[in-house]
Amino acid sequence: MFCVFLLGAGDQELFRSLYTTLAQQLPREPMEWRRTYGRAPKMIHLEANFVQFKEELLPKEGNKALLTFPFLHIYWTDCCDTEAYKGSVKEDMLRWQNSLRTHASPDWVIIVVESNDNKKKNKTNILPRSSIVDKIRGDFCNKQNDRCVVLSDPLKDTSRSQESWNSLLLKLRTLLLMSFTKNLGRFEDDMRTLREKRTQPGWSFCEYFMVQEELAFVFEMLQQFEDALVQYDELDALFTQYVLNFGAGDTANWLGSFCAPVRNWSGLLLRRPIDMEKRDGIQRGEASLLDLRSYLFSRQCTLLIFLQRPWEVTLRALELLHNCVQELRLLEVSVLEGALDCWVFLSCLEVLHRIEGCCDQAQLAANCSHTVGLWAYATDKLKSLGELCGLVSEKGPTSEDLNRTVDLLAGLGDERPETVHSLQSPYKKLKEALSSVEAFERHYLDLSHAAMEMYRAIGRLRSARLVGKSLAEFYMRKGDAERAENFLQEALKSYVSEGWSLPVTHTRRQIAECQKLLGRTEDYLQTSALLAGDVNLSTEERKHFCQEVLTYAGKPGDQSHKVTLSMSVFTELTRLQFHPAKASVHSGAVLQVELTLRCLMPVSVHLQQLAASIHFEVNHGDTLRRSKGHQRQTNQGTVEFSLGSSATGGMPASALVPSLELDEVQDRSPTDNSLNSTAVVCRNTHLLMRLHDSSSSSSSPPDTPNCINAAPVAMKEGAQMLKVQDVTLEPGNNSIILTAPSERPGTYILRQLCVTVGHVQFVLPHIYPSVQYDVYSQEPQLTVEPLSEPLLAGLPQMVKFTLLTGHYAVKKGDALQLSNTETMPVFPSTEKKAKTHRNTLVGESLLSIQASEKVTSISLPPTPPYHTLEFQLQVLCIIPSGSQRLPNERLTNGEVRHRPRSYSHPDTPMAAIDQRMSIDCPWSIYSTLLALTFYIPFKTKHSLLSAGNRKYIQVWLRNVSDVNFTLADVKLSEKQQASLELQSLNTKTQQLLCSRHSVFCLWEVRWKDDLPLCLQCVFSANFSPLNQDVSAFKPFHYQFQLERVPTLYSVKAEIFPPAGEQHCRSGLLCGLEVCITRLTEPAEAELAEDSKTDSDGLKTTKLMYEVADSSSNWAVCGRSSGTVSMPMAANATHKVQIEVMPLFAGHLPFPKIKVLKYLPHTPSTTIQPDPDSCLENDSLSLLDKTLEDQGDTASIRSRGSIHSVGSNEHQQQRSSTMPRLEPFSPGQVFNHSQSQQVLVLPAADDHIIEVNAT
Repeated sequence: MFCVFLLGAGDQELFRSLYTTLAQQLPREPMEWRRTYGRAPKMIHLEANFVQFKEELLPKEGNKALLTFPFLHIYWTDCCDTEAYKGSVKEDMLRWQNSLRTHASPDWVIIVVESNDNKKKNKTNILPRSSIVDKIRGDFCNKQNDRCVVLSDPLKDTSRSQESWNSLLLKLRTLLLMSFTKNLGRFEDDMRTLREKRTQPGWSFCEYFMVQEELAFVFEMLQQFEDALVQYDELDALFTQYVLNFGAGDTANWLGSFCAPVRNWSGLLLRRPIDMEKRDGIQRGEASLLDLRSYLFSRQCTLLIFLQRPWEVTLRALELLHNCVQELRLLEVSVLEGALDCWVFLSCLEVLHRIEGCCDQAQLAANCSHTVGLWAYATDKLKSLGELCGLVSEKGPTSEDLNRTVDLLAGLGDERPETVHSLQSPYKKLKEALSSVEAFERHYLDLSHAAMEMYRAIGRLRSARLVGKSLAEFYMRKGDAERAENFLQEALKSYVSEGWSLPVTHTRRQIAECQKLLGRTEDYLQTSALLAGDVNLSTEERKHFCQEVLTYAGKPGDQSHKVTLSMSVFTELTRLQFHPAKASVHSGAVLQVELTLRCLMPVSVHLQQLAASIHFEVNHGDTLRRSKGHQRQTNQGTVEFSLGSSATGGMPASALVPSLELDEVQDRSPTDNSLNSTAVVCRNTHLLMRLHDSSSSSSSPPDTPNCINAAPVAMKEGAQMLKVQDVTLEPGNNSIILTAPSERPGTYILRQLCVTVGHVQFVLPHIYPSVQYDVYSQEPQLTVEPLSEPLLAGLPQMVKFTLLTGHYAVKKGDALQLSNTETMPVFPSTEKKAKTHRNTLVGESLLSIQASEKVTSISLPPTPPYHTLEFQLQVLCIIPSGSQRLPNERLTNGEVRHRPRSYSHPDTPMAAIDQRMSIDCPWSIYSTLLALTFYIPFKTKHSLLSAGNRKYIQVWLRNVSDVNFTLADVKLSEKQQASLELQSLNTKTQQLLCSRHSVFCLWEVRWKDDLPLCLQCVFSANFSPLNQDVSAFKPFHYQFQLERVPTLYSVKAEIFPPAGEQHCRSGLLCGLEVCITRLTEPAEAELAEDSKTDSDGLKTTKLMYEVADSSSNWAVCGRSSGTVSMPMAANATHKVQIEVMPLFAGHLPFPKIKVLKYLPHTPSTTIQPDPDSCLENDSLSLLDKTLEDQGDTASIRSRGSIHSVGSNEHQQQRSSTMPRLEPFSPGQVFNHSQSQQVLVLPAADDHIIEVNAT
């Protein structure tokens, strides 16, 4: 609601009669206020202040006051007589209009009040109302007819009167709002113009302050508190900028009034809406910096409370108090020492009391995070005042302190009337606190504990501990060391967890002072050792604290009682190295441990003893293999310890909090790029500001042993020790070598480290990462490995025998007993020497080898324990010749030796043979079984070839190894038929067989009587690596068997051209004649197997033929397959006529002709195939699988459909099986037309092709 100022002229009696109704009705309805510059419209209520018109009240030129500006001028009249209007009213209106025009006041309105009573009194001269109004409009409102308003019967309660009132009120609100908006905009423009002149000489901030504050007052009266607050914030920012510029060297003349010495420091006054005293001082230009800031903040506080934002008041207050201190320093204002502390203390309490006055206790408790800063600031300033006035020292204040206290209290002035009757006013609290030591202590402790409780309530333990540290300093000044130490320990936790090294050092010095006063020797020594190793202290200070420790350590007395301290305060374990580096030795061997210690002390320290405790673990089982020892090795036998890791269980103190990441931020002017301000910004605040100390005190960092009263750490009793006596540690890195025990096999784990200096022991309770070494007792191990990969079967190969003696000492007469086998004989190597070494070669000795039929004995030279003995032998793996099976042998230990068989190896094309050898060792009652894998360098295949009745045997030999061989004496023999002759067709006696190449060998079979059905053949050859002597040739044998060797049938085919043609033509039917001839008499086995007797008494057999062309050169017309009954007699012939049609012209190969055995059905109980696959006359075709693959349940594939055996498992059983086919073996059927061709001419083409040539 805004109260506007209106000047009323005309009939004052008439106005007074209407004033009450008008004043009540005008602000009742809101109006929409549309502001300039695109600002959002708002609804406001207008309340008018009516004042009688006087010319001296009209605004003078240059007067910019809004609060006293007459926004609307009203002339009241109820004249309805023409004579009276002409005689006096018109002239009065003219004088009124001229005065307004003279003072440039264009906002006016004439209100004519019409009443029936007036009409009755002047009936004779009365004119109609419309004529008077028209005259007024004609005389004064020619262009502004709306400036004349009629109010009818205002004092009567009629509908006409109410309507007239509503019209008048609407008109007044509209005119008032228009005038206010126009004048407010003009005022804002003038204010901006004034602000833009701030760089001109003579410009005054105080004058501008009063102008903009008047705008704030206007917004406040309109209840637009946010806009009013913006005006004060702009003034605040403008003044702050001038102060900062002054600090940068840019001075302003008007700032001189604010640089006057401060004479009054009574603090903020927030209990008055407007502090008129300070406002008058600003208006006169006599206000100090504190007066201006106090007044400005009091106005901001009032508006914020109107806006129901009390917690923002506390934040702004804390910022104001800190800024004021800095501004006084920038402006170099003279202030009595302690005066600012008084002003800040009083201001903090004033803000807190103001907030308590507008909030209840529940709100205060829930929002203590906003007020705790003021409590802590007030506590800090009261402590500063106490130190200044001598209220903290043990002796109390001196006369000089009392005089200073009097001067400070004098600057407070008299107590303000608003707080005279308050018992807890800030003025009374400060005056009482400075009056005596007891009162000061009571108030200071109350404030400190209140601030700490609030910090703890909101979870800011770090801040609470900072307040506690301030309390500790207070107690130290008072001589109460016990209370001080408790608070210092809490503060130290925060500093250590957050990585603040300098505060840690300072706090530890204070703790050491407290512990010394309290006589806590062990804690004091621990803290002194920490300070002696602290690089933040000077060398002299470090030496002092180091001497404190050494003095106590060197005191004479009972040596059994020792003070145990943490080693991390004295020295750090940085590296541990084993010699030898593998950290795994056999029992009785020498193992040295080298420790690298970084001494933190500033002087040399003599150690009586350095000891490391060892935890021993017995490994399960009788011995510990070397492989297990290798698994426990560290990297090259060296363990590096990061800073603090050996003491903190793997988490160094530096890892608890990341390091600071700071960046510089500069604010430069956009015009001339000059530096306005600079700041330091932390980029990883989210990591650093975590509350690491929010947990209980038991989780304090382990490398700060004096943070809490931890139980002393001592060495475990009864543990094995690594010890060294009389060692001197120099500042920095020191290397100490200890000899580790290695008598018993097992695992030795280093657990603790202890340094003894007189009466003081420094103990490292846990070494991390874990460090251990292994002592093993190794069983002798015998291994055999080839000298080169792979081992080739059939050739002598060198293998190396390696004996790791372990704990066993090889004596004279000890020998290895190798079981001999026919498949792998063992031979001594050319060098009969055995080498003994241990890391390096120790010696060589001759090797004695004695071989018998069953055993090869190798005499070993004497060898000490844990040495390696190596020697070489030559072995030969016999290549198995074929399917010949020999009886199994037995090894020397009675175990049955299974003969090796070749198998396919996935990593090489060569077939592999595993050879096992049994070795009896002198150190064991059990035989040692070792295996060697040999690879056959050859791959062999055979085939039977036929040319009519003539037979040929071909052997294919492929070298699948990487070695080139020479083949010699290639032979093929038959073991059972002496009358059989195999004539070699190979011309070379020796030939080269390169790697990954093949050789084909061919023999013709010749016989005298009858060719046997089965041949047992042996292929043999001698081979050796290329460029070897004749003595290096080794035999190679390959046995195989050929069955069904004789040729039973010959098939001849002939194609005849169509009638009248000499040659076949494509597209014309041709005749194909197939002639099947029996070549030999049937054998007895053949007669018994598949022969039948026909009606003439001849033995016959069923054959099936099939003509098919897979290359699509021929089309078989009519029957393509069928069965024939073939007499089983020599030279029996059967011919078949088939029509075929060539599809292409050229030399076409004959269609493929197949002949198979046809076995008719026989009674059986097997599962029958589907009837659809039964044999039909012209639809029987060959099966894809052979007879051996299909068995008796093979199915027959009909043309256009395939029937599989497994698809009819659930079919019903039938009484008989279907017919089946059986192919002949290779060579039993010879096809003369297999590679024969026939000439086919193209068909006659009578088409005419027209060709146009130009």
